[in-house]
Amino acid sequence: MFSIENERPDHAAEIEELLDEVFGPGRFAKTAQRLREGNVAAPGLSYVAFSGEGEARRMVGALSFWPILIGGTPALMLGPLAVMPELRGKGCGIQLMERGLADAKRLGHRIVILVGDVPYYARVGFGPVPPGRVLMPGPVNLARLLYRELDIGAFSGVSGAVTKPE
Repeated sequence: MFSIENERPDHAAEIEELLDEVFGPGRFAKTAQRLREGNVAAPGLSYVAFSGEGEARRMVGALSFWPILIGGTPALMLGPLAVMPELRGKGCGIQLMERGLADAKRLGHRIVILVGDVPYYARVGFGPVPPGRVLMPGPVNLARLLYRELDIGAFSGVSGAVTKPE
């Protein structure tokens, strides 16, 4: 139903429009945004989703992953994940994440975190970060701080502050 492609530079304006529509200006105030500012998305791990064909083809979703450190351990942060409001619940976001998580594993990444709704992200294997294990660089609802191991046991013993890589 959706065509998933790697993001290209010529998608930038359309992605910004999508993010504005989905999240509004409040997206710049979120703690996760602090980890994206001055950072560069993980190479090969930014995607766009399209629906329709020919003249009816339009961008309907976008996802990127960002390199971070958790107490010095390399990891990725998923997000933002944006899907056109009228297409929520149709599988676009799940399809974007499945592609991204598979590619991240193939590229050797081992841990992914995000801030989001447990019931939704549990569908692709995310669960709550155990209390006290991860400290974000600003306010976050800790019940929404989630992680997924891309290699079994990768999160074992990992803890500390989340920072951008040098």
